[in-house]
Amino acid sequence: MTAPVIASGVPYFSQWESAELVPRFLDGTLRAAQDPRWAASGAATPQEYEFWATRVCGLACLKMILAGCSLPVPPMLALVEQAVRWGAYVRDGDRVAGMIYQPFADWVSAEYGLIVKVMPELPLDVVQSATPHAPVIASVHSSIRWPDSTPPERGGHLVLVTGVAGGLIRLHNPSGLPGASQRDALITPAAFERFFAGRGLLIGG
Repeated sequence: MTAPVIASGVPYFSQWESAELVPRFLDGTLRAAQDPRWAASGAATPQEYEFWATRVCGLACLKMILAGCSLPVPPMLALVEQAVRWGAYVRDGDRVAGMIYQPFADWVSAEYGLIVKVMPELPLDVVQSATPHAPVIASVHSSIRWPDSTPPERGGHLVLVTGVAGGLIRLHNPSGLPGASQRDALITPAAFERFFAGRGLLIGG
């Protein structure tokens, strides 16, 4: 991913409160529980924050969408509580199923007045038609933060696509690398397709 040609104007949120520390969280030199801003998530303890931080890429995308619509942006753990209540995340001990698309769509529509269309089959050209005001949440492999890599599979992570700039897909990646693949990161359609699971959510107004 290269430096953006045209910024989307959509505010960025990481899965972690300290976006600049993402490389250290990923390589294990710093635990999420040691994030100096963990309390801003609304978690009761650093351990609760750490449990959810790696699981909330979809909710980080939602925070970006809400901010882009000039709507209030709740703390991450408040969103987690709502998502669990609506069945968008299902916790069973230390395991979490989610983000489950249809309950997420129902929740966001009811609570925030946004139109969300579940797309179990999402063509690449539809992804490329995204705009900052009608973004796409796309399922990709998390290694898209390194766009030259070859992912072991497709899907499992969610990013917010806000359009195309200079023929490149522009996205916010909740687990991207600072200065490289977090905000308004650009990737060729061919590279994006290597990571893309062909499913996602269309966001309306």
